[in-house]
Amino acid sequence: MQRGGVSVIEKIGFGMGDAGNNMTFAAVVMYLAYFYTDVYGISPAVVGTIFLFMRFVDAVTDPLMGAIADRTRSRWGRFRPWLLFIPVPLAVACVLMFTTPDWSEQGRIIYAFVTYAVMSLLYTAVNIPYCALGGVITSDHRERVSCQSWRFVLVGVAYLILNSSLMPLVEWFGAGDEARGFQVTMGLMCVIALFMFGFCFATVRERVQPVGNTSHGLLKNLRALACRAIR
Repeated sequence: MQRGGVSVIEKIGFGMGDAGNNMTFAAVVMYLAYFYTDVYGISPAVVGTIFLFMRFVDAVTDPLMGAIADRTRSRWGRFRPWLLFIPVPLAVACVLMFTTPDWSEQGRIIYAFVTYAVMSLLYTAVNIPYCALGGVITSDHRERVSCQSWRFVLVGVAYLILNSSLMPLVEWFGAGDEARGFQVTMGLMCVIALFMFGFCFATVRERVQPVGNTSHGLLKNLRALACRAIR
């Protein structure tokens, strides 16, 4: 375990990871319901059902992803590899989610469900390891607080970019075709997010090593989680 200062560049890099998360996920939170109902033509009841179902799935996949990430062993550490390999498929999933194939109503519903589910699972595979990353950069609690401060600042920047530019870019790229505008704009936002994830991976280091061997306890933890859920 290492105590001591963390450079400003590394703190910015850590914050960039969550900024990258929110360049994709904040767009989902703020605009996906509108996109599904007003652009893609899915009924609000179906959209609500899709969102609600995935929240139940998240209740299982979030702790499961945490257990998997905690047991990851690589030359880059436990959590950083997920910031290297998952953002690209996450970006592709986000663009596909804001794509509107000309299918039947049932086909559109299935497409929306599948793409939203894939995006949610990939987001979990990035966000859960990222959240854990803040605890292994340093063992100095003051430096950890400082890292989190940079994180919140840069998340605010990401939200500002989305709020101020997404709909104007949709109108500009779409030139009257809102579906096309959303697709191209989300592609641009995802490219920005990829650079943010890349900067986070390149600048942040994992210094705090796990205590003891936890590689054999995954099934035991999952059984305990299932028992708590039943209760």
